[in-house]
Amino acid sequence: MLSALKKFGNSAGVIIPKPLLSKIGAKAGDSVELKVEAGRLVIERAPRRPRAGWAEDAKRIADAYDDELVWPEFANEGDDRLEW
Repeated sequence: MLSALKKFGNSAGVIIPKPLLSKIGAKAGDSVELKVEAGRLVIERAPRRPRAGWAEDAKRIADAYDDELVWPEFANEGDDRLEW
């Protein structure tokens, strides 16, 4: 499939058709990683970080407020199965 490079300031961009994006599990607005391998430009979907910044936000809230459990009936069981 052919596409053209478009000028964006001092850089260039390429239009990637939606069917190709879906093959790597990406969509418009996602971050991608670019690298050169054996003279080819390789574009990969960047790993998603579902809870990026969560720990820092939780610490900030805990430091600013009483750290008492709001819903003590909700335990931490199953937290080890979550993707952090």
